Amino acid sequence: MIGSEWAEEIHDFYREHPNPYLNYHRPCGFATVETNARGKRRRHYRADDYRTPYEKLTAPPKWKQYLKRGITAESLRELAEAKSDTEAAAQMQEAKTELLEVQSRR
Repeated sequence: MIGSEWAEEIHDFYREHPNPYLNYHRPCGFATVETNARGKRRRHYRADDYRTPYEKLTAPPKWKQYLKRGITAESLRELAEAKSDTEAAAQMQEAKTELLEVQSRR
């Protein structure tokens, strides 16, 4: 169990490392749902269904209309291209190790 005194540090860690890593660098499976004649829904994960959430967001032709006010396509592209997938994963693991080491010393 993690004490409440760590909440802010853990929140900061997730905001700065895993969330961007998952959104811009780690592919996820997006299912294609098919419904048969009886109405049963079945999910299929084809090779084309794997992409990052950022890639999925930018796939539709008019995707920019769904952005929140103040968020631009250019700013999202810069975040996605700032690091390679490997660099992002390595930095996240490094930050996680540092956070856990600090916790274990206290």
